[in-house]
Amino acid sequence: MDANPQKEHYAAIHDAYQEYYDAESVAYRERFFHDPLFAGLDLDGKDVADLACGSGVTSLAIRRRFPGARTFGFDLSEQACADYEVKVGRPAFVADLTRSVDVGRTFDAAIVIGGLHHCVADLPRTFANIRSLLRPGGLLLMMEPSDDFLLAGLRRLWYRVDHYFEAETERALSHDDILATAGPGWSLVDVRHLGGPAYFLILNSLVFRVPRAMKRALAPPLGAIEAVYNRLPGKLPFACFVARWRRD
Repeated sequence: MDANPQKEHYAAIHDAYQEYYDAESVAYRERFFHDPLFAGLDLDGKDVADLACGSGVTSLAIRRRFPGARTFGFDLSEQACADYEVKVGRPAFVADLTRSVDVGRTFDAAIVIGGLHHCVADLPRTFANIRSLLRPGGLLLMMEPSDDFLLAGLRRLWYRVDHYFEAETERALSHDDILATAGPGWSLVDVRHLGGPAYFLILNSLVFRVPRAMKRALAPPLGAIEAVYNRLPGKLPFACFVARWRRD
């Protein structure tokens, strides 16, 4: 079986990728991704699969909000899983969601922050695997870059010219399209499109090459602008979406 190009790509950018987990980026994730994804939920006492877990930033956020949650990491990268087990102190499984996945257990919820758009080589298999990991009634929480964005064409071009992307096996996603691709067995709980200037210059400062000192200075004003920007209607203005699905 051929290797997944995403695995080699992640290994090449592993060290640089940690910029996505600095204080300003984590604060952005907490405010604009985690707040809507966890609104009204109680994950205490629940088993939660953290898909494309990286070093475990999302699991740590879950455990700050829900100290009784039992998180489990899943990642394509052996290095990421090793980092997860050290930083989170919980088990992590090396798993390629575009191939067969069987860890011998199921979960009450799964969360994936920016991981599904790395699985475009086989999204139907990816969603089938995630469904098999969830118990009936289990939730799938996600954030992904939106291909319904007004500047989606420019982003596709950027993916092809910037070495931080592996354009053949990753791309932004249309929420409605992936819900249809996932097939029967899922129901939509809610979806929200968001993401403006701070999404690019704070969360994605790595690909925009924003110097660290400038990022620290920009984060407070851009965060305030982002909160207002996210009130705009429709999908076109927004770079990403957050969604909650339920396994039937």
